[in-house]
Parts: sequence; structure tokens; C-alpha cells
Amino acid sequence: MVKITGEYQGGLHCSATHEQSGNTLVTDAPRDNGGRGEAFSPTDLAATALATCMLTIMAKAASVHGADLKGTKFSATKEMSADAPRRIARIAVEFWLPIRKDALREGVLEKAAAACPVHQSLHPDIEKPVVFHWAE
Repeated sequence: MVKITGEYQGGLHCSATHEQSGNTLVTDAPRDNGGRGEAFSPTDLAATALATCMLTIMAKAASVHGADLKGTKFSATKEMSADAPRRIARIAVEFWLPIRKDALREGVLEKAAAACPVHQSLHPDIEKPVVFHWAE
């Protein structure tokens, strides 16, 4: 079990502390929702969680097969719904991998990414396209 504590700072800013490590982060509402966009919004963190969870699970799978994903880059693009209620409609994720596609058995990393706990936890109505860019 992990505990996160936090406090509302005012001005649509919150702070949060990961109790186990002591690491902290702050959030701000996005500009299009009354904030100043000075930090990750809570929905930005959801997109970040998806991409980093996928990469973590992919790295675990790669290591089992003798590959190292160190240096892999990612991009997560979050799109909010145009209709009410305000919600995440789509999170598109791209990975730039330092290994060739044939370095691992076909589909190993793709299946690992789709099996990450965040991917499995997000509502099925949220589109989650993923693109892999392999080294040549």
C-alpha cells in the first residue's frame, strides 16, 4: 500500500507528497480550466502515468529477454473531451526505442505496454493509441 498526502495551496495549486520516498510534486489547473498552467494538471499526471507505466513494464519485459531499454524516449499527448463532462478523451503515446524491432520476439513490448496497470485502470472509452519507433 502506498500513501500520498497533500494540501491545497490556493490559486488552484495543490502539493502532494509520496510518503514512502518523501518526493513531492505540485499541480495546477490548466489554462483552459481557470488555472495558470504552471505545473502538471491532474489529468496531465494521468497521461504521464500511462506513458511511464507502459515504459516501466516494457523495460521489465525487455530485461527478461536480455534487452535494455535505457535511453528510450517517450511522448504522451492528452486530449480533453469537447463535450461535458470534462474528461480525458484520448492519450496518444509514442516511444523512441534504442533497439531494433527484431531484437525481441514479435509483439513482446507491445503486449507489455498494453498490460501495464495504468492502461488496464483507465476507462475503456479513453482512446490510447501507441506508436513504437524502433532503432534502425
